[in-house]
Amino acid sequence: MERLPVLPLGQLVVYPHVVLPLALTDPRAVQLIDEVIQGDKRLLLAVVKAAGGIEPPEGAVMATMPDQLYDIGTLGAVVRMLKLGDGSVRVMVQGLERARLQGVSQGERYLMADYQPLAENLLEDARTEALKRDGIAQFSRVIDIAPYLGAELHEVLAGITEAGKLADFISANLDLALPAKAELLAVDDVTRRLERLAEFLQQELEVLEVGTQIQEKVKSRLEQNQREYVLREQLQVIRQELGEDTGDDELDELAHRIEQAELSPEATKVADRELKRLRQMSPQSAEYQVARTYLDVFATLPWTKVSQDRLDLKAAREILDRDHYDLKTVKERILEYLAVRTLNPDAKGSILCFVGPPGVGKTSLGQSIAEALGRKFTRVSLGGVRDDAEVRGHRRTYVGAIPGRILHALQRCETRNPVLMLDEVDKMGSDVRGDPTAALLEVLDPAQNTSFVDHYLEVPFDLSGVMFIATANSLAPIPDPLLDRMEVLTLIGYTPAEKLQIARRYLLPRQLKETGLGAERASVADGAMERLIGEYTREAGVRQLEREIQGVLRKAALEVVEGKTTGVKISAKNLEKYAGQPRVQSEVAGRAPEVGVATGLAWTPVGGDIMFIEAIRMPGKGQITLTGQLGDVMKESAQAAWSLLRARAGALGIPLESFTQTDVHLHVPAGAVPKDGPSAGITIATALASLLCNRPSRHDLAMTGELTLRGRVLPIGGLKEKLTAAARAGVTTVLVPARNKSDLVDLPDEVLRLLDIKQVETIDEVLELALLAPDERARLSGGVRVSGLRPEGGARP
Repeated sequence: MERLPVLPLGQLVVYPHVVLPLALTDPRAVQLIDEVIQGDKRLLLAVVKAAGGIEPPEGAVMATMPDQLYDIGTLGAVVRMLKLGDGSVRVMVQGLERARLQGVSQGERYLMADYQPLAENLLEDARTEALKRDGIAQFSRVIDIAPYLGAELHEVLAGITEAGKLADFISANLDLALPAKAELLAVDDVTRRLERLAEFLQQELEVLEVGTQIQEKVKSRLEQNQREYVLREQLQVIRQELGEDTGDDELDELAHRIEQAELSPEATKVADRELKRLRQMSPQSAEYQVARTYLDVFATLPWTKVSQDRLDLKAAREILDRDHYDLKTVKERILEYLAVRTLNPDAKGSILCFVGPPGVGKTSLGQSIAEALGRKFTRVSLGGVRDDAEVRGHRRTYVGAIPGRILHALQRCETRNPVLMLDEVDKMGSDVRGDPTAALLEVLDPAQNTSFVDHYLEVPFDLSGVMFIATANSLAPIPDPLLDRMEVLTLIGYTPAEKLQIARRYLLPRQLKETGLGAERASVADGAMERLIGEYTREAGVRQLEREIQGVLRKAALEVVEGKTTGVKISAKNLEKYAGQPRVQSEVAGRAPEVGVATGLAWTPVGGDIMFIEAIRMPGKGQITLTGQLGDVMKESAQAAWSLLRARAGALGIPLESFTQTDVHLHVPAGAVPKDGPSAGITIATALASLLCNRPSRHDLAMTGELTLRGRVLPIGGLKEKLTAAARAGVTTVLVPARNKSDLVDLPDEVLRLLDIKQVETIDEVLELALLAPDERARLSGGVRVSGLRPEGGARP
């Protein structure tokens, strides 16, 4: 076995039967070539591996270690050598045969190795012949479209008949990555080498064909652009000859509009600079339209245009009363604002935030406020906005950049002091594009919005004259810094009497007009309206009620058009003919006192609601099971109530065996709806106490309050919404925490009339009011027998 010098090559593989030129500048490589020339001119051409995913540099890599070489290399011969004046050499090497490198070691100046020739395995069959023909056809196509291959390779390819030489020739000329070249060199079976080469040829053809298509499209677009440019230049010359060149006239008009807009000094400086730059551009330039649009924004913004406030308190009160029923707190707040503006026209008003369930009139209230103030009204919907650029605008470096929604709203209303409603601020979200709620911090701060900078405009704009009104269904999603900038006004749901007045004053007249019936052709009695409210809708607002009224009037319109009648009178008796069967029943209607069932009050983003908490027990080991898709806080409330009852078992007459020999299952119906919060604490305790004491709970009584382990009742939120829901549901008595006393102020008169509100401080007071003695069940339930379980091993209390 002969030992020969090794020339490591980076990014280059020499295949057998292929002649390649090499440029060598490393002195050690030059010395290696000198010694090979003086000998039998043979050497081993090795392939250097990629280290850490990084391919080696081109040329000879003499600093390579033995373990950095592929096992398979090429036995080669130096065909010609040319020394240059700078000490480098140019050599032509020819690959002779594949060789397996063995015993590679570092010599005095370069690597030395033994080698073992690899004989080619060739099976001449139909498959090999097919692969050879396919390789010739595919590589011919590559030569035609690849820019790095010359057409003369067609002649060389036509002269190759041996399958092995063909595979090596294609591999040497194909633009492949170093690992792929080394893989083809290591395959001694010619058929497998042709198969692998066919895959590489197919990949290269796909890449080259896509590149060719891209180049053709680019060439086509360039030709089209050149054609359009020539035509535009010709059109410009024709217009100049006809005296119709209006380019300068348009810019002069734009400059006049900017001057009339009375920009701020800083904005004037920027606009003049952009206008001067625009005059120097060609109208055919893409940048021309960008700059033109930018200056149009300057010209259309209301820098100094303001509407005069109508400081007439009497007229404002009449407008608010005309458009909205009740809402005393909100109306008084608007009149207070007008009063302050009357005394101090330069006063900065606070930012209002209307919070309440859908359909209570938040958006329409903003329109009435604008009319009362004599200002223009505009609305910005923020629901679903997740990009802060929607508020602050996009920078002009982006294609299709536009101002933010705030400035765009001011452009629409053409005044600097409108009533601007930010609708659904609680529906905004944040993602990788930014947090729009953070962008609103500057907008809604009277101390900062005097110099609001939109990213598109890039100059300060004064927003202090805008009266911002935000709306939301819930305060929970609004970040605290943003909430701190707003004055929250809560709009609770309407009671049935309020809904009746709203329907009579606003909804019915509007729908009579929409359906074309008019008051002379159709009428709806108060009894029918009350049934629509109580038996066909269950909502805090009046949106569904208006849809029901519209449906009833549509049926009436059909009768009138068909000639069945000339006028329709809808009463409580014939309502079902027009509205169908009732779809809503009172939650407490038909119920009776039951053991293990308590009625609670809940708050939801769409208003208050009532819920029933049920408990049963069975033989077991004293475990409690909680179901109904309860959150962690509500589960902890149930555990606290269970522990409290267990600690007070003696005082309540509950045998201790009830906590060790029976299991309790607590369930909150509507299991598909997630529920959480601590306000159901006393309701859960009442349901469990009713079950363990075998005393029924009052069915016409609802409660809300957080419970501590010591039996104290803590305050909760959303009390006004909960009480309104209790009044709608037909509850007569409500237990509320005594520390929520301040929340009972300004309750609607009907809620106070319909509900007996009792304030409680401890669980003892709750149980005393909520639980009945066993002999009271039949009397309160109208003689209906109520089943219940007796405490294990004990007498009925």
